[in-house]
Amino acid sequence: MIRVLLADDEHLIRAALAALLSLEDDLDVIAQASTGAEALAAARALRPEVAVLDLQMPEPDGVDVARTLQADLPDCRSVILTSHGRPGQLKRALAASARGFLPKTVSAEVLAQVIRTVHGGGRYVDPQLAAEAIAAGDSPLTPRESDVLALAAEGAPVDEIARRAALSPGTVRNYLSSAVTKTGAANRHEAARTARRHGWI
Repeated sequence: MIRVLLADDEHLIRAALAALLSLEDDLDVIAQASTGAEALAAARALRPEVAVLDLQMPEPDGVDVARTLQADLPDCRSVILTSHGRPGQLKRALAASARGFLPKTVSAEVLAQVIRTVHGGGRYVDPQLAAEAIAAGDSPLTPRESDVLALAAEGAPVDEIARRAALSPGTVRNYLSSAVTKTGAANRHEAARTARRHGWI
């Protein structure tokens, strides 16, 4: 039996996945979690072999959970599920050693097979998401520009961004100006939308 951890903040989706996967003879859903913190606690306590993680659950998100599991429990392989697959998110997931990345629109049969593939040491990336990631190219933003732009995307003013990022307001303005130029946007709000659409933030 492959021991599986499911983590998704949407209870209905998580329960449905657990019910469908439990119909497979070789899969055993040993734990469910609604946040990244719960997922990590359950993984450390129960040692699943595969963790199926929602990309956008409450912090830490699925990619950060995958990265932590790789460091703390290297025998647990991670599969990321997402409602909105964006190229930058796929690259971030693969960089965090996730072994699978697929949209929530896949069938339970496909998910079960991906779990088996990943458990056996293989990888699975949804072909359409992979093609989009290749077409989009790498993010032009530096990590600091991405951080500042992500805070700007929340609607935070420059002074608040500076406080939260531990930077001076002038430095924040410089990062935002650079991000606007690199994304070809008219202003920081448009730059944030562009970066989010590509999964760069």
